[in-house]
Amino acid sequence: MSRLHLPAEIEKLLVGFNQKPAMHQTPIQELRKTRPRIDADDVVPVKSTKDIHINAGSHEIPARIYHPFDSTEKPSLLVFYHGGGFVFGGLEGYYDHVCRVLCDLSNSIVVSVDYRLAPEHKFPAATDDAWNALGWCREHGAQLGADERYLFVAGGSAGANLAAATALRVRDDNQFKLQGQVLFYPMTNYPEPPTESFNEFNAGYYLTGKDILWFWEQYLESPADRLHPYAAPLQATDLKQVAPAFVLTAEADPLRDEAEAYAQRLEDAGIPVKVSRYKGMLHGFLAFPTPRSQEALLEASDWIRGIKAC
Repeated sequence: MSRLHLPAEIEKLLVGFNQKPAMHQTPIQELRKTRPRIDADDVVPVKSTKDIHINAGSHEIPARIYHPFDSTEKPSLLVFYHGGGFVFGGLEGYYDHVCRVLCDLSNSIVVSVDYRLAPEHKFPAATDDAWNALGWCREHGAQLGADERYLFVAGGSAGANLAAATALRVRDDNQFKLQGQVLFYPMTNYPEPPTESFNEFNAGYYLTGKDILWFWEQYLESPADRLHPYAAPLQATDLKQVAPAFVLTAEADPLRDEAEAYAQRLEDAGIPVKVSRYKGMLHGFLAFPTPRSQEALLEASDWIRGIKAC
């Protein structure tokens, strides 16, 4: 199979990526120190940021609150879960950039959640942190200054997995509703059997197939967890009454097909879904300093604003 032609700026980035050890070949502590560190040239201004700790009983969950500049309408409340294969990531780096842009463009108070990481904390630790953080945000929404009617979850990659799982849990709990879920190139299923995109882009396109399998190995306690819908949302037997979704995918991403399969499952269940595939982009491209990353964040923000306008 011939190699996919990518934009020049992406090909240039790939040269650097492919000269480094793959993520699954990197010691976890080094991975946490070095990935991802592709930051925007300028810090996007917001009205304020504040680091807090959310009490989860047995432990505290670090989080960062972003407030947008004052506008004529109350901001929505968006709970954001970072990516990193459940193994690395946090409040800094490009996640900070993404949260700032979403805060600014969507007029949302964004709460970025630093959930517990694997392999020290296996499933369902991250999903429990995601759920408890959402509960705290809902309880404190008015105090934060948000319009409590408009509560969203969002995330990238593993964080989008947590956002989707949290949206399922909200539906199952049936105590309140989300207005939407924003899923950037989500992990939705253990890749067995592998999809076409997994096979086509499993090497040489930044995120590798071996990386993905390694991430799942770190995250799950046992093979049986592969079938749990809060670990692998595509395994859910019923997606009715789940929150509307914006699903962003990248053409040259091994996770592309499972993300789009989840979007199709939502649509088949009668859920309003917008799917946007970015041609020539790689997994994690919101971290890359290209016009397409800004375009994607603007599209997601417009979708959030559109939900509020309905």
